[in-house]
Amino acid sequence: MMRIAIRMDDIAPGMDWAKFGRFRALCDRYGVRPLIGVVPDNRDAGLEIDPPREDFFETVKELAHSGWSVAMHGCHHVYTTKSGGLFPLNRLSEFAGLPYERQEELIRRGREILEDRGIVTRLFMAPAHSYDRNTLKALKQNGFDRITDGFGTAPYLYEGITFYPISFRAKDTLSSGKDGVSTLVVHTNTMTEEDFRRYGEEVFPRHRIISYSELLAEPAVKRPEILRAKEYAMAEIKRRLVQGRG
Repeated sequence: MMRIAIRMDDIAPGMDWAKFGRFRALCDRYGVRPLIGVVPDNRDAGLEIDPPREDFFETVKELAHSGWSVAMHGCHHVYTTKSGGLFPLNRLSEFAGLPYERQEELIRRGREILEDRGIVTRLFMAPAHSYDRNTLKALKQNGFDRITDGFGTAPYLYEGITFYPISFRAKDTLSSGKDGVSTLVVHTNTMTEEDFRRYGEEVFPRHRIISYSELLAEPAVKRPEILRAKEYAMAEIKRRLVQGRG
């Protein structure tokens, strides 16, 4: 049976705290310790749903101390280009398409903000899943050697960075009888009542859910370039399917 980790995107001071709290309660009930993608300096109005919490970073540290994993989710979470980069699930990015110097500045600034508040991580979560080779270079320059992205059923190495794949399609991952591990992506800001029901009654109690720290302990293998090309094509296909559905 597929082992499944959980990642939560768009964790910011002004997120929907009620929905975040509901999902946190589900995680606590089932002993799940997910990955949270923390925006160091949010400037995306779309993530400003509630009044920003002054104790935001203290809450992040509390979660980290209780076994949750933390990734840096960009810097400002503002899309500045229409590039899909190396993993084109979307045609917009905070990073892909920008010069190396600007990307390095953003990543360095994000890291400094988190570290000034006592949060240290080597794991990066790209807004809109979009990054390019300059992003990877800038990440390594700033001590990041892990990325939550890509497709597959095991962590893999690419350009000196370990990638922890996400699910191509949640229902296929949940129904898979194959061995392996993948990640379901959760945006609590936009969760519906049906989403909460599904996680509380189906996903968590009926599947082999692991804490993200267990995924980080999995050995990584080197991925051939041909499989990177396949991954790129899959991302393009998924983007077109989602756009077509919308």
